[in-house]
Amino acid sequence: MSFRKFPDGSTLGGVRRSVALCALLSIPGVARGQSPRAANPERPTFATHAYTVAPGYIELEQGVRVQGADDLSDATAWDYNLKFGLARGVQLAFFGTGFMRTAAGTGPGDVGTTLKLSTAVSTRTTVALAPSVTFATGDASAGRGAGRAQGALLAVASVDAPWKIHAIGGGRCGFTGEAYGYSAGAGEPAQWGALGAVTVRLAQWAVVDAGGSVGLWRDTPDLVFVGLTTNLGRVF
Repeated sequence: MSFRKFPDGSTLGGVRRSVALCALLSIPGVARGQSPRAANPERPTFATHAYTVAPGYIELEQGVRVQGADDLSDATAWDYNLKFGLARGVQLAFFGTGFMRTAAGTGPGDVGTTLKLSTAVSTRTTVALAPSVTFATGDASAGRGAGRAQGALLAVASVDAPWKIHAIGGGRCGFTGEAYGYSAGAGEPAQWGALGAVTVRLAQWAVVDAGGSVGLWRDTPDLVFVGLTTNLGRVF
């Protein structure tokens, strides 16, 4: 799972304009009105979904991914995303790659922060804007970072499907599908892909996900991932 919301090449001097469209199909607990302690994973979304953590609560996402343009041998990484609900529809997150293996060696990757502003536009549709910035803490020469600070502005719409797929485990299991895209900019090509994943709610506060993403445009990598999202409770 890569928590970078934009590909390499988007410098702060020329912020990439990015757009993602998500279709969330019966992930248990994403609907508005859920318990504030219910884990609401942005995993497994390589862009992001439009929902936010409840005000005063903290949620930790972490996972392992393997990826590559031609096969899945280019990189293996452990990523994290720590999210804070600041107010209704306002979320601050700190994300990064804690460990990455490439052909050039192993080590940490870049880190960054995201502010998400979210609002419901109908009973089934939520939209959000999420400006992000990352910092060059990874070794760019080893393929573990961009080598410079990067920024992006992401627009996202999440739509709850009008049907349910809760036949397994009394509603504990669900499926997520997502189409995502990044516009070209800063000398980098556009990237487009499609994602599918299964989610299993182990408890109200814990969700496991596993799945993969297929690149639909040149230079967009394929990925396979597995991860865990835990709601750590209220802190303020």
